[in-house]
Amino acid sequence: MADSLASQIITAIGGPENVRSLTHCATRLRFELADASKVDQNALEHMKGVLGAVPQSGDRFQVVIGGGVATVYENIMHLPEMANAGAASVSGEGQKSNADVKAEARSKARGKVAWLDSFFEYLADSFRPILGVLLGASIIIALVNLLISLNVIPNDEASAGWVFVKAIWKGVFYFLPIMVAYNASKKLKVDPWLGGAIMAILMTPQFTSLIDAKTTTCVENAALGTKSCTANIFGIPMALSDYSGNVFVPLLMAAVLALVYHGLKKIIPESVQLVFVPFFCMIIVGALTAFIIGPIGVWVGNGLGVGLAWMNTHAPFIFAIIIPLLYPFLVPLGLHWPLNALMLMNIQTLGYDFIQGPMGVWNFACFGATAGVLFIAVRDKDKDMRQTALGALAAGLLGGVSEPSLYGIHLRYKLVYKRMLVGCGLGGVVIAVLGWLFPSVTAAGQTVHGVTTTAFAFTSLLTIPVFDQMWVYAVSIAVSFLTSFFLIITFDYRTPEQKAEVLARAAADQKAAAPAVEAKEAAPAATTATATATATKTEAPAAAAAATTVVNAPVAGHVIALDETGDPVFASRALGEGVGIQPTDSEVVAPVSGVLQTVAETGHAFGIKTDDGVEVLVHVGIDTVKMNGEGFAVKVKADERVNAGDPLVSVDFAKVKDAGYSTTTLMTVLNTAALTSVTPKTGIDVKAGDEVIDIQR
Repeated sequence: MADSLASQIITAIGGPENVRSLTHCATRLRFELADASKVDQNALEHMKGVLGAVPQSGDRFQVVIGGGVATVYENIMHLPEMANAGAASVSGEGQKSNADVKAEARSKARGKVAWLDSFFEYLADSFRPILGVLLGASIIIALVNLLISLNVIPNDEASAGWVFVKAIWKGVFYFLPIMVAYNASKKLKVDPWLGGAIMAILMTPQFTSLIDAKTTTCVENAALGTKSCTANIFGIPMALSDYSGNVFVPLLMAAVLALVYHGLKKIIPESVQLVFVPFFCMIIVGALTAFIIGPIGVWVGNGLGVGLAWMNTHAPFIFAIIIPLLYPFLVPLGLHWPLNALMLMNIQTLGYDFIQGPMGVWNFACFGATAGVLFIAVRDKDKDMRQTALGALAAGLLGGVSEPSLYGIHLRYKLVYKRMLVGCGLGGVVIAVLGWLFPSVTAAGQTVHGVTTTAFAFTSLLTIPVFDQMWVYAVSIAVSFLTSFFLIITFDYRTPEQKAEVLARAAADQKAAAPAVEAKEAAPAATTATATATATKTEAPAAAAAATTVVNAPVAGHVIALDETGDPVFASRALGEGVGIQPTDSEVVAPVSGVLQTVAETGHAFGIKTDDGVEVLVHVGIDTVKMNGEGFAVKVKADERVNAGDPLVSVDFAKVKDAGYSTTTLMTVLNTAALTSVTPKTGIDVKAGDEVIDIQR
């Protein structure tokens, strides 16, 4: 077995020979593979230090690491076995280029999916490498605004100290087009310095001074509060704009540059490409960018910004609610990058952005769900989840990064989304209502309904001060955070099977009596009662209830010991003492009278709590959760009272066998440790309702 995490990942990914390209973003390793079918996804998902494993279209694969991804990436690249694969990954040299691998991936994708994947991957990879500096700049902005609001430092534009502090973060956003041009060009296999240099043309003092030229004419734009100017260049009109902070222009420019660059390399002799390819690219693409691409990019960005601003003004409720409800689905797919670009564009054109406020509602709903998971992990002594949730929560609250929460927790436990979306929606309603009642006023004196900001900020605790109407924003994110948090700790985030898996593992660790086993996905459903069950209105008081002394067979068949069932979780007695029954009938009935604490949606597991507190689990078959309810006709609901002998579910055991699963029905007394003795009767044939377990209180 591989010793280091880096070696384990490469082994699980199919070996170094299976790696065609490897890059990383803020939280994920991004592989392009020769054959994605060689990946051991199960091994990756259960690997300590890995938060998730996400297949992509074609032969792309992502391994979610979290904040330490850069270190893991470096460790992988320094593995001896990665000497050849690593060189190809970094430089693009080797048996196959990245373009070749990309073409193979596209050829295996269906319809437009590969094209869309490539488009959004282009957007994402144009921004990912600069996430660090954007995050750093946003925190500086937040701290400066906080110090100003506390009157620690004066808001004095004439102060040399203030000018210097502003330059620290302003430089990131002013020269953002050059950074985006560099990354976008690199993504398209163009010399990135060439892309950056062409974008820099539009940001030189010489170019910006054209606005003041004698032959330049300017017209005021009342809608945006700006002016548009046209210069006369060799008799050709050129629209002039302020390109600082613009992201659409470099994205468009890099795409055109790629066409020209690769076209020139085909016709210019290799011996002189170093000189003449950049020479012609700077002239051709530089002129195209100044005369055509730049104005188009500004027009597109302005149009999108004005359109969203119109929606925010005329339909603020819809806008403020739909943004936080969309983001949980956009971020995992990488489709949120266009909105990030629009935020930057809004700041550059309108002077403020109105998307980040509602986006913050989603982020804090996400972090609230993670906090709820952390609370449950501490309570249930789930060491692995506690570590994962703690790291994800720190990354979220302090850095505004949601990927560790999404890939480490939320996408693994689908019930999280049901709870979290309520927080997103409720927080969206709050920010919509308060934003309408208490509008903000921009620097230009314009009244805007909703929460706005003049800075691009990762929505974290540290960046709350950058928002206008800060209290409105703070109340909204608090509502979304607390809603998700309380829904998670009240209704849990795991299916009954997942709860049982955790509690069984914790019990086994405490007892140290059973060998370490990997808890199965089909672990029983009703262990909620052992940790979180509370009495319902239909339960009688325990003191007045008749003592439960026997547990009856839930189904007719042959009774065997738990050791003979073939399920290590049950055999370890971590879920209590009990029996297995090899069924001869299709009807499964209640073995005791009581209240159904849990009824699995798939119909394979039921948890019953008697009036005097005995907790009984009935688990129909082994691994039958994977049948997704096929062949199971459930006849009861959770929180319903049943009497011994009442039908729970009818099962087509022939279908279970055909699917390759064991039909053995397991039954345990979950709180065995709280009773004097629980004695199973095994090796006998029984009918449903016959006594199979004796209990002494």
